[in-house]
Amino acid sequence: MPQIVLITGASSGIGEELAKLFARDGYRLVLVARRKNRLLDLAVQLKKEYEAEIMVLPLDLSVLDGVDQLCRWLAENGIEIDILVNNAGFGVFGLFLSTSWEEEAQMIQLNIVGLTALTKRLLPVMVKKGNGRILFVASTGSFQPGGPYLSVYYATKAYVLSFSEALSSELEGTGVSVTALCPGPTSTEFEKRAGFRQTKAFQRVLMNPGQVARLAYEGLLSGKSLIIPGLQNKLSTFGVRFLPRKWTTRMIRKLQSQRLKDEE
Repeated sequence: MPQIVLITGASSGIGEELAKLFARDGYRLVLVARRKNRLLDLAVQLKKEYEAEIMVLPLDLSVLDGVDQLCRWLAENGIEIDILVNNAGFGVFGLFLSTSWEEEAQMIQLNIVGLTALTKRLLPVMVKKGNGRILFVASTGSFQPGGPYLSVYYATKAYVLSFSEALSSELEGTGVSVTALCPGPTSTEFEKRAGFRQTKAFQRVLMNPGQVARLAYEGLLSGKSLIIPGLQNKLSTFGVRFLPRKWTTRMIRKLQSQRLKDEE
């Protein structure tokens, strides 16, 4: 039987594009996201275009028992996951003094707690079978010393990268590979949910989610531990190693503060 792929945050952006690639190549899919209508529309599209087997579960993984609900549903339906794509996540933009703690708590729950818990629950079966793949969607922000105006978001993505790299090392020889995808600015719904508009400088470096997904897909299946899509993103993550951390944080603050001015 074809392998089963679980994709969180599958209703748009990189998650949606990854679903198309897996469906094209004959994988069976479990798609999870908050928006039921978007999920159902995507399922219909993939079934029609690729005759793919698609299962959908509308679920908000930012709630405390979200992962428990998901794992219970998988168990009830006798589904064992071969490939886990931890894609769901969001950011909150603004000064930490003025942002909403409720939103940030949900972001930490989704970007860190839910991601870790889901991996913890699904990984043992992969290791037992001696075969599996896990993709974590981090960010180029994972490499930065700090991200003013996106302070909590950058911190969550630094966690994702650190966790992914450590887990990749721990799992050597088990047959399970772990890959961290670190995209830069990508044309998704991220900025809309985060609460800022695109500046001209931001628009110039945007990548298409289809491009990012293709690189992620190829890297995941080839067992790469780290994927940074795009030359400019590669250069920026490499260059930050040679700059004082305080300088880098100041530069990020200057760039991000421009988005606040554009909103006024």
